[in-house]
Amino acid sequence: MIEDYLGKAFAGETRCADLQEAMEYSLLAGGKRVRPVLTLETCRMCGGDIQAALPFACAVEMVHTYSLIHDDLPAMDNDDLRRGRSTNHVVYGEATAILAGDALLTAAFEQLTRASLPAQRIVEAVQCLSHAAGSAGMVGGQALDMAGEGRALDRTDLELLQSLKTGALISAAAELGCIAAGGTCEQRLQVKAYAQALGRAFQVRDDMLDVTSSQEELGKSVGSDQANEKSTFVTALGLEGCAVLVEQLTQQGIEALSSFEAPDFHIWLARSLAQRTK
Repeated sequence: MIEDYLGKAFAGETRCADLQEAMEYSLLAGGKRVRPVLTLETCRMCGGDIQAALPFACAVEMVHTYSLIHDDLPAMDNDDLRRGRSTNHVVYGEATAILAGDALLTAAFEQLTRASLPAQRIVEAVQCLSHAAGSAGMVGGQALDMAGEGRALDRTDLELLQSLKTGALISAAAELGCIAAGGTCEQRLQVKAYAQALGRAFQVRDDMLDVTSSQEELGKSVGSDQANEKSTFVTALGLEGCAVLVEQLTQQGIEALSSFEAPDFHIWLARSLAQRTK
């Protein structure tokens, strides 16, 4: 459902030079689709219609893709490989890559308005996603990440950085599913607690893979954290300490959903991400 929706998202637009091509190059490059699937499955768990939630789910993926395009730029992490192929700016140039990211970000909010849901839920979704994507969320985390290069960050600093850079959008993905379903405030708090733990575990595991995995397995450059002199959970806790933390966070996330009748997918997802190798 997600791939089909994303594949048609810009099909009817007037093509502006190679802008839409660059947008689709990154948006349709695959990936785990963790965030949009989390939106749909949370909507299902909260008793909603996943078809109605599809624009919310794909909006999250557009924001995520924009962030990857910009994160790979020479001014940021300067990576030349993403999802097993050349990064956007390598193929289309820096200017087009910046514009492709900008266009995906703004397109995400257009998608939110296309959902066949009550207006109040759409307003809540706009607030949720904009907060998670902005200076109080993902962009703020990226600023902390850039400022932390060449400096030793302690665990508290790292947890704040990653709760914003990675965790905020994962949390928003789950919350959007609850919003789409018309879930209660209590359900939204529980879903948020689950997703925040999931996001933290995801990032710790990501830091581990940057040390232990290969470029072929991950489909992106490895060792870039060390090359950019970035502090990570591995530098703070070591690999064994990270493995323990991932397990603790995974269990914490699962327990947050104890009051839901059928959280099977969410439990599977948490455990799967904790054990992932790419």
